[in-house]
Amino acid sequence: MTRFFVIAIAGVCVYAQTPVDRSWAILDAGVADKSPETRVKAVRALSLITDNKKAQEMAEKALADEKPEVQAAGAEALGQMGAKSSAPKLIEAVKAKDSDVVFAAANALYQLGDPHAYDVYYAVLVGERKSGDSLMESQMKMLKDKKALARMGLEGGIGFIPFAGMGLTVFKTVTKDDTSPVRAAAAQKLVRDSDPKTAEALMKTAGDPKWLVRAAVVDAIAKRGDPALLKAVWSRLDDENDTVRFIAAGTILRLTK
Repeated sequence: MTRFFVIAIAGVCVYAQTPVDRSWAILDAGVADKSPETRVKAVRALSLITDNKKAQEMAEKALADEKPEVQAAGAEALGQMGAKSSAPKLIEAVKAKDSDVVFAAANALYQLGDPHAYDVYYAVLVGERKSGDSLMESQMKMLKDKKALARMGLEGGIGFIPFAGMGLTVFKTVTKDDTSPVRAAAAQKLVRDSDPKTAEALMKTAGDPKWLVRAAVVDAIAKRGDPALLKAVWSRLDDENDTVRFIAAGTILRLTK
């Protein structure tokens, strides 16, 4: 039911919406706007509204929007508002063809603590599903999609490197190597995946040809806290890249206490 304030102006009663009702009216208009850009802005604002059925339903509806950017915004909002009951819809969104939507849905599931998110990050890091099946062409395109960098977050791929100035160095290489930051970010997302296949994948990719991936994987091994994975780290003490060597040294010291 819409609520109103009654305001007397010059002896005449004027009905005005409460701030709460006006706020909902603004968001309702925003998510229904003809402009995709406006819909995205409004849907993202829904992430601020927690434990609210209407906000959750509006974000879920955005997952079915005709524009991928709006779908991605809906997924982001559901993750940030902690809408765990929306997990089944987000799992379906992971099957989308657009990389923005896939990574937004995966990240939302990750935020909700749903293990289905790990399936996406595993596939990104290794290049195949946990089942061993190769990725479809549309899924492999995600690894070369520059939008994926924005969706996963460039800092998600390099933020683990504890050295001043390293971010700029990596940023300058992105235009030449679009996939490494995405795969590095995926490795970081797998830290809490307890699946033995993920542990095997991290050990295997600790020797990846790309130094950024090696660094991220070794760092992930450290954060997992499993000394059984150290055998994949020993050889990194002789890595040609000093960042990898440093992280390997720190990892070994951390896990051999």
